[in-house]
Order: sequence, then C-alpha cells, then structure tokens
Amino acid sequence: MIRVTHRIAIAEDELTEDFIRSSGPGGQNVNKVETAVQLRFNARLSPNLPDAVRARLERLAGHRLTQDGVIIITAQRFRTRERNREDALERLLELIREAAIPPPPPRRPTRPTLASKKRRLEGKAKRADVKKGRGRQPTD
Repeated sequence: MIRVTHRIAIAEDELTEDFIRSSGPGGQNVNKVETAVQLRFNARLSPNLPDAVRARLERLAGHRLTQDGVIIITAQRFRTRERNREDALERLLELIREAAIPPPPPRRPTRPTLASKKRRLEGKAKRADVKKGRGRQPTD
C-alpha cells in the first residue's frame, strides 16, 4: 500500500507503468533506451478513494484523464528510469492529496451596517459639495 494521506492509501497493483522513449537531447542514448514513464491509475475503479475525493480528482486531472477514468501521467524530466518513476508517482500522489483537501465552506453574504451606509452617503455628499464649488462663480 502506498500512503497518500493519513486516511487514503492506494494499492501498488492499482498502478501500471509503461516505459517509452524519451524525447529531447541525449545523443545516441535517447534512441536506444526507454527512460520515460507513463504511469496509469484507474481513479474511477479504485476501491480506496472516497467518492468525494474521486470526483474532485477527476476534475483536477483535466487532460490527463481518459474517458474510461484512467489518469495517465508521463514523466521524462530525468535521464534515468528510476528517477522518472519516482517523479511520476510523486506527481500522482500530489494530485490525489490536492483532491483530498475538502473545498472551503460556501461564502455567506453579509449586509452592510447602518453606520457604514451613513458614512458612505456623507462622503458622497461632501464630494458633491466640493465638485459643486468648482463650477463658474456667478458674476454680480
């Protein structure tokens, strides 16, 4: 079991890894060695995720989520297979941790107090007087 949070853990057999050739610089090595990792996690069928976390995870995954509910994370930052495996796993765990954070409570709208309404109107009246005094002065 891989511990995600103190309440959520996922089984290692829920993850599948495919190794692919990495793009970018690397000389002859890049054409011979499959160092990039595609980590797949079926979020929709995972028995270890609560329903609320699963829904938030699918929303957070965005383009990394397939229509079948599989999250695919591709890691090719590093030149070794092991580092890319660790990177992909850490990115998946971070995504699940972010989904496990409950949403903030909805905002309850408040009404302005009577005193603040009066202060606002007094300020408007004072500003209006200042602007009224800027006009042409009547000549006698």
